[in-house]
Amino acid sequence: MALWRPDPSFYPSPRMAMRGPREKLAYVVVLNPDEALHLNGDRRPDAVAVLDLDPDSGTYGQVVGRVEMPNAGDELHHFGWNACSSALCPYAPHPHVERRYLVVPGIRSSRIHIIDTRPEPREPRIVKVIEPEEIHERTGYSRPHTVHCGPEGVYVSTLGSPEGEGPGGVFIMDHESFDPLGAWEVDRGPQYLAYDFWWHLGYDTMITSEWGTPNMIEGGLVPEKLLGSEYGHQLHLWDLRRRRHLQALDLGEEYQLVLELRPAHDPSKTYGFVNAVVNLNDLSSSIWLWHRENGRWGIRKVIDIPAEPAEPDQLPPALKDFAAVPPLVSDINLSLDDRFLYVSCWGTGELRQYDVSDPFNPRLTGSVHLGGIVREAAHPKTGQPLNGGPQMVELSRDGRRVYFSNSLYAAWDAQFYPEGIRGWIVKLDANPEGGLTIDPDFFIEFEEGERPHQIRLEGGDSSSDSYCYAS
Repeated sequence: MALWRPDPSFYPSPRMAMRGPREKLAYVVVLNPDEALHLNGDRRPDAVAVLDLDPDSGTYGQVVGRVEMPNAGDELHHFGWNACSSALCPYAPHPHVERRYLVVPGIRSSRIHIIDTRPEPREPRIVKVIEPEEIHERTGYSRPHTVHCGPEGVYVSTLGSPEGEGPGGVFIMDHESFDPLGAWEVDRGPQYLAYDFWWHLGYDTMITSEWGTPNMIEGGLVPEKLLGSEYGHQLHLWDLRRRRHLQALDLGEEYQLVLELRPAHDPSKTYGFVNAVVNLNDLSSSIWLWHRENGRWGIRKVIDIPAEPAEPDQLPPALKDFAAVPPLVSDINLSLDDRFLYVSCWGTGELRQYDVSDPFNPRLTGSVHLGGIVREAAHPKTGQPLNGGPQMVELSRDGRRVYFSNSLYAAWDAQFYPEGIRGWIVKLDANPEGGLTIDPDFFIEFEEGERPHQIRLEGGDSSSDSYCYAS
């Protein structure tokens, strides 16, 4: 008699996930911007690269596989697995799906690629392409951004409409056929701008954040819109089962670009962290804590990261008048034990580690510098100045290894690093009691013009899975 067993990379709780085997491979989306050409002059398509993370391997710290997209100009961005630990939730209708396929959207093209990582994980292959017209017709949305595997299917956030305006929102895909099923929202209330999303599964609550419509971001950051406080500055709380808007949390109009959501992994906890990229008053970045109290959700600022003074001739045109380099916190990540928060300061070239055991009172416990608009801090392996800075950050399940890439978004790369991003990925070692050190032997450089973005670790990582059990 055949016996179905859940995928061994699914874990009931974050504590059990931390005890799982070490990752040996990573998948990373690689952007080839407009100027990236083949030798024959044709524009190069984006790709998904496979990285060797096994220190006992002869190819450790190298690109060991690659699959190119069938079209140029997708701008691969954030991507995710078709299934994860949320399939073990008590109401999950598909407990025996497997973590096998990568769902890879193009934020510029609105095309979604389904990539099979089996049977040979180093040789992934495209098995399905969902064209933008199908997404537009079935969901009314475009510019897919974030992918999360949920108990009922694959959830995908979007930035706006096919015309480039709002509202943005979320749609669901079947996680076996990958057919887009339709828009998720039944009653969106006042929500118009969209970006990231995540949830507290144990409390039937979804959270969404705000960036801007496609027309507000695709040509770069628009100074007039920024100074006019037209970019996102709110979070939205939703009834996850009823698909209805519950509450908006406003950080204030001076806090612009409210992006990455990192809820506590422990499903019994009702808080999480989000970054605000810039404060219009002083160019600082900040981290905010959403939390539940007396039956309602609230939000408070718990970390400020100031801009650093700089000479105008050191700065790109977009920043010369300010005589300062902003931290531009563009990504955050939370360890599975909910103890350490990692903060990417893409502008100043700093990766920060905070102890958030007390989430209302974070404590800085580690910092490294690599790249940065002004600092251009070198990696010990090369000793050469780096551009770009810590951006998409990913953390191993056991919390011991931190990986990050240096490209944000093509149009914004060009504004803040006009010399062009030279793509790289590095690894840091995290002390279990706090503190960070750079791995001097791990430095992956990409081909001329190529820019790595989000990283996914084999078997799951600290931002891929949701859990329904606390221990």
